[in-house]
Amino acid sequence: MSDPTAHVTLADVAMLAGVSLATASRALGTGHGRTVTPELRARVHAAALELNYSPNAHAQAMRGTSSAIGLIVHDIADPFASSVASGVMAAAAERGLIVTIASSGGDPDHEVRLMETLRRQRVTSVILAGSRFSADDSNRWLAEEAAGIRAAGGRVALIGRRQFPASVIEIDNYGGAADLARSLWAQGYRSYLVLAGPDSLVTSEDRVAGFRDALAELGYQLPDENVISSMFSRDGGYAAMSAALDEGMEAECLFAVNDVMAIGAIAALRDRGQSVPEDMAVAGFDDIPMLRDVLPALTTVRLPLVEIGRRAFELASTDAGPEGTCVAVRGDVVLRASTPAR
Repeated sequence: MSDPTAHVTLADVAMLAGVSLATASRALGTGHGRTVTPELRARVHAAALELNYSPNAHAQAMRGTSSAIGLIVHDIADPFASSVASGVMAAAAERGLIVTIASSGGDPDHEVRLMETLRRQRVTSVILAGSRFSADDSNRWLAEEAAGIRAAGGRVALIGRRQFPASVIEIDNYGGAADLARSLWAQGYRSYLVLAGPDSLVTSEDRVAGFRDALAELGYQLPDENVISSMFSRDGGYAAMSAALDEGMEAECLFAVNDVMAIGAIAALRDRGQSVPEDMAVAGFDDIPMLRDVLPALTTVRLPLVEIGRRAFELASTDAGPEGTCVAVRGDVVLRASTPAR
């Protein structure tokens, strides 16, 4: 039988004690820097006792850093994540480093626990390659874990948008989606549906906003009901498109905020006897490798995914330039057979 306390982390102890991660770490003798007051120390120890928390003695005993790079993604099965991971791993191999990959499942609390685990293992650096959540307290906890990694001589790099101090590969999701909207408008499309992904996901919010604002500049107001939330996956795209068809929603063109959702939407249309692009044109975002096998060829915004992984590794390297560096990446619109001129 598994131990129900096996997954208790320092973050859990800190939350119960009502203190920061750094304070909890110092109170238990695992952190660096100034000491804590006896009252705070007693509170943290009481919380640790209540949760039956035991610090990782092996990690505490380690000196220096390991030869591993930590990479945290939402879902390694996602072609976006796997493409980025291949770039990170190729760059790491050239330095003789090992990449430890972990999937958070899109759970921000689990992401914090993974960061804590990697910090305890004293990895050389950590790369966060999943979209942040716009309204979530986990960013504060991630910032504290990142500070702990830096204090031990490591680095942290983000892919997406910077929401706490770190170097970042900042993808211009807003600008790329705006460019796509203008290109589709130039193709002759005058009504749209948008599959928007989960609520509060920063990547989704930026892509929807860019698409909506560009259409507004062109004279088309995207109705709120035409923006449909869904899971950031193929199955999420299928379910959202099926629901839209059930409700009788119509449009000349569908924009899914990532390619795997677009692929799911195309499958849903076909299962309902509709064809792409004759009944509805479809566009995505990312240009994942598997699009080579999709028919009709999918219009999308191309991102250099493997190169993004390599650049993120460079930013996370301990011999990189000043921390806090921002590398901007803007995608290129690629018009294909799924959105022919009308």
